[in-house]
Amino acid sequence: MADSKSPKTAESAQAPPPAPPAGGGPPPFDPLAIIRSTQYIRLLVLAALLGVPLSAIAYGFLALVMWIQRAVFTDLPNQLFGSAPAWWPIPWLVLSGVLTALAIRYLPGNGGHSPAFGFQTGGGPFSGRELGGVVLAALATLGLGAVLGPEAPLIAIAGGLAALTVRSTRKDPSPTAITMMSAAGSFAAISTLFGSPVLGAFLIMETAGIGGIALSLIVLPGLLASGIGALVFVGLGSWTGLGTFSLALQSVPPQTEPTLPSLAWALVIGAIGAGFGWLIRSVALRLRPVVHLNRVLVTAALGLVIGLIAMAYQLISGRSFKEVLFSGQNAMPDLIGHAAEYSVGLLILIIVCKALAYALSLSAFRGGPVFPSIFIGAAIGIAMSALPGASLAAAIASGIGAMCAAMLRLPLTATLLAVLLLGPDAATVTPQAVVAVATAFIIINLLPDPGPKTPESQPAAHAQPPAIA
Repeated sequence: MADSKSPKTAESAQAPPPAPPAGGGPPPFDPLAIIRSTQYIRLLVLAALLGVPLSAIAYGFLALVMWIQRAVFTDLPNQLFGSAPAWWPIPWLVLSGVLTALAIRYLPGNGGHSPAFGFQTGGGPFSGRELGGVVLAALATLGLGAVLGPEAPLIAIAGGLAALTVRSTRKDPSPTAITMMSAAGSFAAISTLFGSPVLGAFLIMETAGIGGIALSLIVLPGLLASGIGALVFVGLGSWTGLGTFSLALQSVPPQTEPTLPSLAWALVIGAIGAGFGWLIRSVALRLRPVVHLNRVLVTAALGLVIGLIAMAYQLISGRSFKEVLFSGQNAMPDLIGHAAEYSVGLLILIIVCKALAYALSLSAFRGGPVFPSIFIGAAIGIAMSALPGASLAAAIASGIGAMCAAMLRLPLTATLLAVLLLGPDAATVTPQAVVAVATAFIIINLLPDPGPKTPESQPAAHAQPPAIA
């Protein structure tokens, strides 16, 4: 909205008008003028209204993914064999590779962003035609067993639908209106999935690279949408009996006060997480040029290898291949709640198998990079907690924070993920989590680039939004 339409104060009336920018360019970006405008208030109302349908759509997407997983990997093999044989994931992972590759290659939108590069900004929200390819690629990836999370598809779907709503309800909407509503939609979806609007706010702040009053401009619609959306998630979870699908732990280790040995082990865990994250991204990024040679054939072959890894895990450990497949969101509460039942050898096997399947999934499939890194970090922490002077809660928080910092390169988000997941232990594990995240973040940025650069690895810079028109 133009400044001339904003109410003038006594100071603004006496002050000389601002000088035009050199070169005759656009007027400088003024977040306060936008916040005071009628158009922005209307966008806030629209964001609150959109929180209901967008959260319902996000809930439906997550419920569909869970239904596919349960039907394919639990109900069907139980009916045929009594329990799933070790080879059962192999044909489904191959099918996952074929369907995902076909969606990426032949449908608009490239199936969404590649998760090998973490969260990306720039490029604008997905259009209506592109969202179909994003949904199909995500369902084929997540439902049929690849090791990725649902957060990236949810961000793309909710953000694209919000932008589509603005375009269809407003005549000639400004780029700022589209950007803010897209961010609000994504914010609502990711906040309900993570179980905290605070995490959503920090994720947007770090990925978009904005701060100050401009951050408030973008985040406020998202807070409204996520607040309304949380009620929808809780209501649908109670009504359907399926739960809320939010990231949460039913039980956490007992609290222990921070000690010097636990802080020292946090340094070690941070270094391990950085090295492990670097290896995972190295495998993923170095495979990407091979994937591009023949996407359908190579993605199917990678699905075959992921299935073989899951089969090998079940044959070696005697436990279900489900601990290796999927995002790890549903398996992590059991892992942490029954940490004492896992030997160090079994934990190492889980970490290696999950990490390798994660790296292969990152290279060619579509999904989010967060949840598998949380699971691997928790497993690293449990394994390290057996060392002298280490505590279970602090080691788990350190492992989660280190792996998230290494894979996402978002230190604030990584710290919040590690701390908030531990619930009652948050205050006592924060120092160790901070040390682990800082260590991992420094080391991962000192290590050489793990893979060849491609145009997809260089997301467009976040543009400064213009005034609302």
